[in-house]
Amino acid sequence: MMVIRPIQASDYPSLHEIAVESGIGFTSLPVNEELLRNKIASSEASFGRTVEKPGEESYLFVMEDTQNGQVVGTSGIQAAVGKDDAFYHYHIGKVAHASRELNIYNMVDILTFCNDYTGVTEICTLFLREQARKGNNGRFLSKFRFLFIREHQKRFSETVIAEMRGVSDENGGSPFWQWLEEHFFSMDFPTADYLTGIGQKVFIAELMPKYPIYVSLLSKEAQAVIGKVHEKTRPALQLLESEGFRCRGYVDIFDAGPTVEADLQHIRTAQNSRKLPVRIGDTEGANTFQIINTRIQGFRGIAAPLRIDEQQEVAILSRQAADALQIDEGDKVRFAPLKLKG
Repeated sequence: MMVIRPIQASDYPSLHEIAVESGIGFTSLPVNEELLRNKIASSEASFGRTVEKPGEESYLFVMEDTQNGQVVGTSGIQAAVGKDDAFYHYHIGKVAHASRELNIYNMVDILTFCNDYTGVTEICTLFLREQARKGNNGRFLSKFRFLFIREHQKRFSETVIAEMRGVSDENGGSPFWQWLEEHFFSMDFPTADYLTGIGQKVFIAELMPKYPIYVSLLSKEAQAVIGKVHEKTRPALQLLESEGFRCRGYVDIFDAGPTVEADLQHIRTAQNSRKLPVRIGDTEGANTFQIINTRIQGFRGIAAPLRIDEQQEVAILSRQAADALQIDEGDKVRFAPLKLKG
């Protein structure tokens, strides 16, 4: 069985392997021991903290295969971005160039440097190792976060975003960054991506063009990838779109990948979730749900068969599922269908 739980210090070797496997462009997991250990420590502190409103907390989870104890994936939530380090985006807008006398009217696309998402919650650091990419593992590793946010709403913002990986080649070359590099940065994409990942972002504010960029001035290759996702990121984007996430014109400043957003009240898994006490019983033939216990410390999440007794208002779980969640009969769980209809 796959169980999702908070990361702990002993998971460092697995997190390092995941960082190596994730490759260039996966900014939130650079291959840097100090940073990765700091991420683990920050997450452990966040799970142990009493919180009344979203702040600098970062929650990092791992998916563990209970059959062999192997960590096969990771997934994270940043409670409120931009409170500590500046959080940059480009916003795609338009400006009109018109002359009434000449009867000429042109709308031109521009990219404006901004910090508009400061303070919102970000789902991030989603990566599932190759050997675990089967069944519903990827879907579950992404979507359980909406149950966690719904259960512990005061820890998070009403707006939730996700930055999607943009287009780059196998060597880490980004068509969008190549144009910026040539004109402003003199630094290749892997280096810029790595520096951002380890928190050294001051160069962005120092070197990034301060005025809006006319899209038509970019190379054709750069223009073509604005708002587009990396080939390996398409399934993740489609899953988020099915949950109600949409791009509102914000893109990453390095690879121009889209940032998608949704209000918690409109995220389908959160909308369709329920919270009921547990009864241990027979679940043969029951549908598979994503299920979490209601704790912060000691959090556990699984995907397992669940039956709802509407008359008794209880959720029926198998003993195995209850043990994996580390709960007893009478404890409450929050759950939602793993696959939503429509």
